[in-house]
Amino acid sequence: MSQFTTRPEIAGTFGVCTSTHWLASAAGMGILERGGNAFDAAVACGFALQVVEPHNNGPGGEVPIMLCPADSNKVTVICGQGPAPAAASIDKLHALGVGIMPGTGLLSAVVPGAFDAWMLMLRDYGTLHIRDVLAPAIGYARNGYPLADATCAVVEGIRPLLLEEWTTSVPIYLPGGETPSAGSLFRNDRLADTYIKLLREAESVGSDREAQIEAARHAWYKGFVADAIDVFCRSTQVMDTSGQRHFGLLCADDLGQWQASKESPVSLDYENYRVFKTGPWGQGPVFLQQLALLKGFDISAMDPRGAEFVHTVTECAKLAFADREAFYGDPNFVDVPLETLLSRRYNDARRALVSEDASVELRPGVIDGFGGPLNYRAAGSTQDIAYADALSYGEPTAVNVSANDHNGAVERLRASRGDTCHLDVIDAQGNMVAATPSGGWLQASPVIPTLGWGLSARGEMFSLDAATPASLAPRKRPRTTLTPSLAFRDGEPYMVFGTPGGDQQDQWSLHAFLHHVHHDLNLQASIEAPEFHTKHVIDSFFPRETRLGHLAVEGGFTEQTLTELKRRGHELEIYGDWTLGYVSAASRERDLLKAAASPRFMMGYALGR
Repeated sequence: MSQFTTRPEIAGTFGVCTSTHWLASAAGMGILERGGNAFDAAVACGFALQVVEPHNNGPGGEVPIMLCPADSNKVTVICGQGPAPAAASIDKLHALGVGIMPGTGLLSAVVPGAFDAWMLMLRDYGTLHIRDVLAPAIGYARNGYPLADATCAVVEGIRPLLLEEWTTSVPIYLPGGETPSAGSLFRNDRLADTYIKLLREAESVGSDREAQIEAARHAWYKGFVADAIDVFCRSTQVMDTSGQRHFGLLCADDLGQWQASKESPVSLDYENYRVFKTGPWGQGPVFLQQLALLKGFDISAMDPRGAEFVHTVTECAKLAFADREAFYGDPNFVDVPLETLLSRRYNDARRALVSEDASVELRPGVIDGFGGPLNYRAAGSTQDIAYADALSYGEPTAVNVSANDHNGAVERLRASRGDTCHLDVIDAQGNMVAATPSGGWLQASPVIPTLGWGLSARGEMFSLDAATPASLAPRKRPRTTLTPSLAFRDGEPYMVFGTPGGDQQDQWSLHAFLHHVHHDLNLQASIEAPEFHTKHVIDSFFPRETRLGHLAVEGGFTEQTLTELKRRGHELEIYGDWTLGYVSAASRERDLLKAAASPRFMMGYALGR
């Protein structure tokens, strides 16, 4: 099936790098050109994203990484998701009068895990020194980069909050008290200084590459970075979405006791593919369960823009996401019945619930001895809170824009809305990396003055109901939405892909995968096809609402398709063109490398030769 695309699918033999920001893709590609491998390039790309997409991630954030070295074809997950502080507990939060984890501020801060994850990959799989991979990020921070429209909209949306409460962020993001203009050259000298200091400490141990990396890890988690975080959390009360000011619970010992880890992936066979995802501390297995449910349908025979395709995929998503909420959590703390959830027998029974009509119920499965209650709020039921307009309700990643009010609505509705990033890299040898960096957004918590960046509020994903698998506990990982993907085809490593998007990540990326597998679309066309998603899920972000029966559809679907979806009972929310999904992807077939990136919001870009 052919389809016009806004840009070509990149193809070459030397290497490809694609991400959610063109400058980060350029940083990664530059490392490949200098002789680095895919792992070196991914680290450089990841650090660059922290600088050029500050509304979507930052140095204080987290990252799950999926990788496959060409010399072994062994898929490995690197978990860069930091846990809750040792002092964080349900009783502690309740004693503070908090009934739902705040969407911003310091109470929801977790250990910043991204740095150690990048360092672990660089040490064990990369070839370059830490100075090499940090150079692009330092350059962007020190010399400046053109500020994206979306970053400016976020800053403007939280300007009252910054001026009145989060004043440590003002010198960086509101110089002179004014919101920087889109396209202007923007610098973060304090961040550059932090990385320069880190390099000095790393290189003080000598020229050995691995010794430098270990010294940098020590400086971050047991040195000056950990100390700065400790002092800030103990000495600073920060306004959050509870409407109250709180000190942080995170301390230096929390950082010193944690390291990024390597884990085995979860996988599922589908057609002639095997898809690999993270464990159930992330939502990755939801992607696999959707595939297990879809095995019972003839997806190839469905029109990718037709109601039957949209309806079938949506109804399977509802079932898989209900199971996510009932069963998923950090497997170091709770038993998750993944084998059953991905089994043929279980999904045959679940598939029978899919009918011609849209479901308007949350229907998790029943597995004896497992699971917990589903706690949620109906959309719009949350009471107004302090700074409601400025304190983002978590990570609302889809902008509702009608086709006839596109330009004005984008600017209004983007205010205070952050997201996530994604990157994919493949080099000439066939090394593959997919990573989804997030957290530490500029709107998550105020800047720590001596560091130039703030902490992640990823702890907002914890439930304060002890009966749920994803409930808060000391040093437990929140059940994150971050979910990179890696796929084999015909037994060979083939594809890395992913997207920002919170609860939509394992919907939008799934749709692109299905288009590529079943509808014979190349990577770019698969990504550009009209998107859709459902919020008939319990939102992972504050204030954890759901919209039963909801179905969002992007421009590009025909009136006939929309009419049929309405007839089936879907509560349609019509978005404008190019407003949903930010998928990027890269593939390798023998010696030919390909890459693609979504044109939506005019930031993502794929490079290669």
